[in-house]
Amino acid sequence: MNHLIAGLTETLKPVQLTKVQETPVGIAGLGGLGSNVAWHLVRSGFSRLVLADFDRVEATNLNRQAYFPDQLGRLKTEALAENLLRINPDLTLVLCPIHVTQANVQTIFGECTVWVEAFDEATSKKMFVEEGLEAGKKVIGASGLAGWGDTDMIRTVHWSSGLSVVGDFCTSLAKDQPPLSPRVGVAAAKQANLVLAWVLGEGSDLQ
Repeated sequence: MNHLIAGLTETLKPVQLTKVQETPVGIAGLGGLGSNVAWHLVRSGFSRLVLADFDRVEATNLNRQAYFPDQLGRLKTEALAENLLRINPDLTLVLCPIHVTQANVQTIFGECTVWVEAFDEATSKKMFVEEGLEAGKKVIGASGLAGWGDTDMIRTVHWSSGLSVVGDFCTSLAKDQPPLSPRVGVAAAKQANLVLAWVLGEGSDLQ
């Protein structure tokens, strides 16, 4: 018995749960944003995910990412998949432990309806967003979430192109503004919520 899905049948209408389970979502970058977005999506019933990241779990990741000490040194794709399958053992996961580039992004995420941008580097963010929009995808990105300042500054901006971006749009990573769990977690939760709202068709600004 799938306990997660059984519980969700009391939370979502059958048509909503079916839509969520059948919508493929791609997540590029499995750090503080991506790993937690995946965590929230799986708990919301999403069952088809494409997860891409070439990196391995490090000790510095544990303060904000969905990994555990006994997973240090493992590929993030494999470690995250292991954790997500503990929530829902019936997931369909495509794991891509490679560097996402303009040359392969469409091959990796082409079948996904929604693309979640969870990169650290501005150039990768720009490439991913442009490629996703060009392919007619719903793209959800993030910009500005470092430090421990006022989380009410983290907002969402929507564009008619199909792009939505979460963040305060100003706090770049720096020595005095490190990435920490609370603000990163808020941004990741808002990204996941945007995916859910868009898939369920709720909110005219997300259409």
